[in-house]
Order: sequence, then structure tokens, then C-alpha cells
Amino acid sequence: MEKKLRQEPLNIVRIALFGPESTGKTTLSKQLAHHYETVWVREYAREYLQNKWNNARKTCELEDILPIALGQIALENKWSKKADKVLICDTDLLETMVYSEQFYNGFADQKLRDAAADNSYDLYLLTYIDTPWEADDLRDRPEQRLEMFHAFEKALKDFNKPYLTLKGNKQKRLSTAIEVIDNIIASKENLYSYSDNLEE
Repeated sequence: MEKKLRQEPLNIVRIALFGPESTGKTTLSKQLAHHYETVWVREYAREYLQNKWNNARKTCELEDILPIALGQIALENKWSKKADKVLICDTDLLETMVYSEQFYNGFADQKLRDAAADNSYDLYLLTYIDTPWEADDLRDRPEQRLEMFHAFEKALKDFNKPYLTLKGNKQKRLSTAIEVIDNIIASKENLYSYSDNLEE
């Protein structure tokens, strides 16, 4: 199972959207994918849990966490092969781990923890809670948004992940993200060019 939770190595820029529910991650994922003319990886948990809710009116349980994680990384590995320079991920396994800890008394499967630590993204875009709460079948804890935000930020710091906090309206978030991602792309292209010159 450990291998199935790992990213397939590819020379692309990986960007992960990260943060509490209803903070604009999916909207920004679509905007960034459109801007860079690339693909984005949807959040597998929403499809998985919505289907469960529709069929049994049951929400997420502990035994759902690993299947969600496996489904998420399978989607990422599938779409990474179709990405043009940049892959935009609506979520990642570290986010799945945070939810597991928050909902199940601090517990997260060690295999999930290891994969969350090992899988790599060039940048996490941490979305702040200054967006309106939009309720649906799956979202809960609207009164704990700040607490959840701090839990997500703590995970990024604990795992030493590179991140940028995004605040403000949709346009401000998009323009800020694009500026930083452009710099990452340019840095990688310069590195590849330098490596090619060394080999000549």
C-alpha cells in the first residue's frame, strides 16, 4: 500500500491548494489551470463521500480515510502525465492527514503520515478563511474555521513544506498565486538550462 500512496516522479511544477473547507480552493484550482493551460486534480474525497451520503446518509468514518488517500494520489498520478509544465492539485495527502487528526482524536494512519511527508510539492497555497461559508451535504464545523486553519498551517510548518497564505478576494488571490508560480517555473527552467549546459 505504501507504494500506492507515493507520487510518480515527473519533472513538472506541482502546486497544492491547502486549507479548511469553503475557502476557495476549487475555484482557484480551476482558475490557475485555465491560466497555465494545464490540468488540475479534483478532490477525490468529495466524490467519494457524496456518493456515500447519497446512498446511506453517512458521513466520513475512520475506515474511509485510507481509501480516500489512495483515490487522491491515483488521480494525481493520472493527471500529472497530462500536465503542461504545471500540475494544480485541489488537495493532497497532508490535507487528508489533517482531517483525520482533527476528526479522530489526533489519529492518522502511519502509512498516510509517511506518504504526506515524502510526497513533494513546489508550493502549497494555504487559503485563509476570509471567504463566505457555503454549506452543503459534506461540510461541517463552520464555527471552527479559524481552529481548522491553524491546524492546517501547523501541519505545513511541522512537515517543513513551502507555503504561501492567500487572503483577499478571488482576483487578489489569483494574481498573487500567479506571480509566485511564475517565479518557480522560471527558476526550474533556469536550473534545467544550467544542467544541460554542464552536460555539453
